[in-house]
Amino acid sequence: MPASFSDYKTALSDLSLRKRLVLVHASPAVNADELLYSLLETTGGFFTPSFTPKSLLPLDFPPVHSDADAQRLASPFAMSTPADEAFGKFPELIRKHANGKRSTHPVLSFAGIGADDVINSQTVHDPYAPIAAMAEEDGVILLIGMDQRVNFSIHYGEKLAGRMQFIRWALTEDGVAECPQFPGDPEGFNAIAADIKPFTRQAEVDGVNIQAIPVNELLRSVVNRIHSDAYALLCGRSDCELCEAVRWG
Repeated sequence: MPASFSDYKTALSDLSLRKRLVLVHASPAVNADELLYSLLETTGGFFTPSFTPKSLLPLDFPPVHSDADAQRLASPFAMSTPADEAFGKFPELIRKHANGKRSTHPVLSFAGIGADDVINSQTVHDPYAPIAAMAEEDGVILLIGMDQRVNFSIHYGEKLAGRMQFIRWALTEDGVAECPQFPGDPEGFNAIAADIKPFTRQAEVDGVNIQAIPVNELLRSVVNRIHSDAYALLCGRSDCELCEAVRWG
């Protein structure tokens, strides 16, 4: 049987999330409806990525291209654009909820309930603002059946450590938009797991591991790791343009 509301509520209660602001990264395999109900009962508000990578133009897309070129290469973002199907059902439940709120970033939007100030903080020029706002409230990251490669807050830690950010371009209903401060590749992020293990709390629901990671502890760990090793958390692929740019930029 799929995990029930009671299963999730018990697990999340054990993680001491009451009155905490929570960023949820949930596997597409979770019971999204029951997870939503349990989060409403056990947190002080929560948000989740509602990213739309199909709006992102290729890495080598130059702004001198016409909108017609862009139309062939990406799908325009609108506030009604569904979150990418790879994220599963959960982000769409939040986006469509009567109390749901979504940010306006054309690629890296978040949807949340009870997290309006965090959602409203994000702009196309500051994609990490929700993570910074969550850190101010001493929030918690939940990884549900997922590993550190989906942990978007690590990208903000990279920025705080002084790591190179990127300029990308996205297609919107109003044409092509510049997206500065864009993150790099997350494939090397599992290397931070040992650093954050001492303060990561864990629970399990129906065989699915849930990790609760205090965001401020994570950010400190990422900054310290990069300051001690400038190449930390980069992937090992020589054909990764983003990681290679960090190494040689």
